[in-house]
Amino acid sequence: MSKYGFSLIIMILELGFVFGLFFYLGQVNQDLWIVFVFILTVATIFSIVNRSMTPESKVTWLLIAFVPVVGSLIYLMFGERRLSKKEMKQLEKMDSMKFREDNSYELRLRLKEQDKSVYGIIKSLLSMDHNADIYDGTSSRYFALGEDMYEALLADLKTAQKFIFLEYYIIEEGKMWNSILAILKEKVAQGVEVKLLYDDIGCMATLPGNYTRKLQALGIDAHKFNKVIPRMTVAYNNRDHRKILVIDGQIAYTGGINLADEYINHIQRFGHWKDGGVRLNGRAVKAFTRLFLMNWYINQGEISDFDQYHLDNMAVEGAGGLYVPYGSGPKPMYKAQVGKNVYQNIISQATDYVYITTPYLIIGYDLTEDIKNAAMRGVDVRILTPFIPDKRLIQLVTRGAYRDLMEAGVKIYEYQPGFVHSKNLIADDELAVVGTINFDYRSLVHHYENAVLMYQTPSLKEIKEDFEAMFRVSQEIHEGAIKNTWYQRLLKEIVQLFAPML
Repeated sequence: MSKYGFSLIIMILELGFVFGLFFYLGQVNQDLWIVFVFILTVATIFSIVNRSMTPESKVTWLLIAFVPVVGSLIYLMFGERRLSKKEMKQLEKMDSMKFREDNSYELRLRLKEQDKSVYGIIKSLLSMDHNADIYDGTSSRYFALGEDMYEALLADLKTAQKFIFLEYYIIEEGKMWNSILAILKEKVAQGVEVKLLYDDIGCMATLPGNYTRKLQALGIDAHKFNKVIPRMTVAYNNRDHRKILVIDGQIAYTGGINLADEYINHIQRFGHWKDGGVRLNGRAVKAFTRLFLMNWYINQGEISDFDQYHLDNMAVEGAGGLYVPYGSGPKPMYKAQVGKNVYQNIISQATDYVYITTPYLIIGYDLTEDIKNAAMRGVDVRILTPFIPDKRLIQLVTRGAYRDLMEAGVKIYEYQPGFVHSKNLIADDELAVVGTINFDYRSLVHHYENAVLMYQTPSLKEIKEDFEAMFRVSQEIHEGAIKNTWYQRLLKEIVQLFAPML
């Protein structure tokens, strides 16, 4: 039996013990128990009503709370992330750190004079993520396929001289990871510091439970993020969905591409795997270095001297455009839904077009209205999703969102060759976002995510060309093209109702 199976059984037993004890007390004194249940239910409802959360989440939790006993207990155990004293001290320490560059203020002033709309978008982002900053002196290269990024990534890894940081949601043994691991072993032997952070649940089905020990024996400082232990906690809902690779604080990679063979089309599970990523070289890589070290600190409870990892970071002369790498994550680690707000601000201020690609489309009322309003203003809004799904139930919910959007003038496309996993947005040939943030509740609310906002960078041309190429091999969805039976519609509505807490 794996440690995951053991942990699951312990958690089920713990859950059964709590419910069993509660109902046993009801048999001891029923009158007192009824009064207690009434007070507990009312207190739970008041807690939900007064809590700061999205309206969709609030409605879902209120429905659960009205179920006597069970609803209150579920909310107490899973409804809200409560920090320990140690975690609160860690959070206060991170909040006290200020990383803004000396030239950041001048860049923002210049941007305010040049384009107040974009300045407002970036100003809002910087106010939400204190780790984020605005950078020039950075070059970028966009990759329209995982296999293209894979080849460049291997070449860059071989040049590492000081440190390599890797943070990924999924790692799986195979051609891609094994070739990366071979280089990491060589670099460790050369004295290069290698830190690796991967999500425990994300790799549950792809790596052995003791894989970190194997990597540590090779000299790689490897750890699981949010490790599964035999304990009931809402923290398990907050996964590390980031994809970050940093080399010597000078080069960084991010995007939708995990370290597994389907991402480079070495194997095919859902037709052709369409993904996207970006390589940065220059000043903006400092932010990715800090993003990695922040999650390292959250996971390990230890913090390093940040300066030692980017003292030698060099600007790339003549590189055009501005970059804002940023993180997004769950409350209370992040006080705002950074990824969602960035998307909303770009969509709301677009004047010509907005193109979006996402594997899943499960979004709330406010983001849906922003997308619809953009289309009704005359903006060419296009959303591209997969034709071949990796999760059929999620595709059912995704397709359930089409009609409302199409009635407002949004164009929906499905990528016919296979599965789209990239999470990209481009607007008006001015702004683009490449990162890990899906248009769904898990990415927008629950997960630790990352992305880079790019303004007037040369790589925007490559991103737009990639969108145009995808549209050519995709089918535009028209009214009545997607037919669902009554039970499929019912299932979609049920999943949509509970999506905010899933």
